[in-house]
Amino acid sequence: MRTLGYVAVNVFRESVRDKVLYNLVVFAVLLMAASYLIGQLTAGQDIKIIKDLGLAAIATFGLMIAVFIGIGLVWKEVERRSIYGLLSKPISRAQFIVGKYAGLVLTLAVNMAVMVGAWYAVLGYMGATVSPAARAAWVAPATDPTMLKAVILIFVELMLVTAVALFFSTFSSPFLSAGLTVGLWVIGHFNADLRNFEAVLDVAPLVWVARALYYLLPNLAPFNIRAEVVHGVAVPGSQILLTLAYAVVYIAILLAGAIAIFRRRDFK
Repeated sequence: MRTLGYVAVNVFRESVRDKVLYNLVVFAVLLMAASYLIGQLTAGQDIKIIKDLGLAAIATFGLMIAVFIGIGLVWKEVERRSIYGLLSKPISRAQFIVGKYAGLVLTLAVNMAVMVGAWYAVLGYMGATVSPAARAAWVAPATDPTMLKAVILIFVELMLVTAVALFFSTFSSPFLSAGLTVGLWVIGHFNADLRNFEAVLDVAPLVWVARALYYLLPNLAPFNIRAEVVHGVAVPGSQILLTLAYAVVYIAILLAGAIAIFRRRDFK
C-alpha cells in the first residue's frame, strides 16, 4: 500500500503541474457562473438551466481531464525512459499500473470537488436572491442534496473512462488511445441500441454480434441521471447501487487487462 501511495501521489503532483488541467477547471467554473446569466434569459426555468448546465460542465470537463491525462500515464514514462528507473526499484508492474490509476482518480476527485463547489455556490446565490414566490414554484431546492447522486455517478463513470484510457495507454500511442477511449465513451451511451439491433436489421449473425458487443462494451447510459435529479424525479437507491457494482467489476477487469499487457512488454 505504501508503494501504491507513492506512485499515486507522484501522479497527482505531476498532474497538478499541467497548465491544461487548470485551464479546463477554470473554464468549467466560468461556464457555471455564466449559466446564471443564461438562466436569467429564460422564463421560470432559470434554476433548471443552472442545474443542467452545471452537471453537463462537470461531466464534460471531467471527461477531458480523464482522457487527456489518462492516455499519457504510461506512454510518458516510456517516452521519457523513466520507466527503466521506476521498474528497477522494488515496485511491481501491477503496483505501477494501479498506482497510476489511483493517482489520476485522486486528481479527478480534487478537480470535481472544485467544480461542484463552484456549482453549488452559484445555486446558493440563486436561492438566496430569488423571490419567495419564484422559489415556491421550484420542484426542488436550489442546493438540493439529491443532486449529489448524479455527481457521484458522473465521478464513477469518469473512473471507468479513466480505466479505459489507462488500458489503451499500455499498448498504443496517446492519439490512438484518445480516439479509442472517446469512441467507447460515445458507444457506451448508446449501448442499448445494440441490444435492440434486431428491430433495425433482422439478420441472425449480425444480431448475435450486436448482442455480444452489448455485453462486452461498457454500458454508460445508467450513469446519466442528470435529467431525473434536475426535474426532481426520484432515483431508486437500488439502481444506483447496481450501477456502482457494475462499474467496480468493469474497472477491475480493465485494470487486470492493463496489468497483463504491461507485464508482457519488454523495456530492455
